[in-house]
Amino acid sequence: MRRFILAVFVSIACAGSAFADVRVVPPGNRNSDQPPIPGASKQRTRETKSSFDAKYEKIRDLLSRDKQLIAKIKKTSGQYGIDPIHMVGALVGEHTYNVDAYDTLQTYYVKAASYAGNSFRFAYDGEDIDSFVDRPQFAECAKFSDSYRLWTCRENVWDDDFRGKKVDGRKFPDNRFSAVFFQPFYAGQTFGLGQINPLTAMMLTDMVHEKSGYPKLDEKDAGNVYRAIMDPDISLAYMAAIIRRSIDDYREIANVDISDNPGLTATLFNVGDSTARARALARRNAGGGFSWPEENYYGWLVNDKLPELEKLL
Repeated sequence: MRRFILAVFVSIACAGSAFADVRVVPPGNRNSDQPPIPGASKQRTRETKSSFDAKYEKIRDLLSRDKQLIAKIKKTSGQYGIDPIHMVGALVGEHTYNVDAYDTLQTYYVKAASYAGNSFRFAYDGEDIDSFVDRPQFAECAKFSDSYRLWTCRENVWDDDFRGKKVDGRKFPDNRFSAVFFQPFYAGQTFGLGQINPLTAMMLTDMVHEKSGYPKLDEKDAGNVYRAIMDPDISLAYMAAIIRRSIDDYREIANVDISDNPGLTATLFNVGDSTARARALARRNAGGGFSWPEENYYGWLVNDKLPELEKLL
């Protein structure tokens, strides 16, 4: 009994020490000027004969007038234990720099419904994804039962063993796992209000099922995956899950709390792979020095416009 009590005490003390080591990121941007905007984003905006200012105002105005959407954002953020401003920031970043917002939320529902009759699959060069991940190189991933670690492992195996390499006499593209197998229309494609990548949805389907109650996604049913990420209600759940994962990764891996800095969560929503980025930050800070995570161009805008965006809530 004495050893048990001592073990509990040590466990509590260690937990308290770990908690004390977590550093809270200061508000605002670390960069005084906005980091460079990628050329691809500029090109997309030129092609639509628009501007970043016009696109920002369009998504801001949609959020301002659509009280139903704001109510959904607040409800969903509550399910995931995050401040709704993080979801607002991600929506603003996506629709300012990546896509142009539709005028009404109803348009997103109509677009999602249009996929109901479509039939397609996740595959590359005639090989379905479920057959591909049955290859022996992926055997190490079988130990993971949760969707996030399972698909993260599979993505890592792709990068290490297949990407840009010749395997069994077959050359594989030097491209991202999601672009090769999970985007049957064209590479780089994301959909819907939240602009969710299909592979990201597969990774986070367990969390979304647990917190929001939506059915788990299956890589064998590509149509259902796309319908899920295009439906505004489900898309919001996946947005919240991405943000929750990012906050948890930085706290658990890098001992940094980003939960009060929407510009950082928006940055991670944009660039993805929060686990690897948190590990990289932890490595940088392991030598005795310390550096804060920094926002990119996308997150910089969110922090810069934060007083205006907070009024939407």
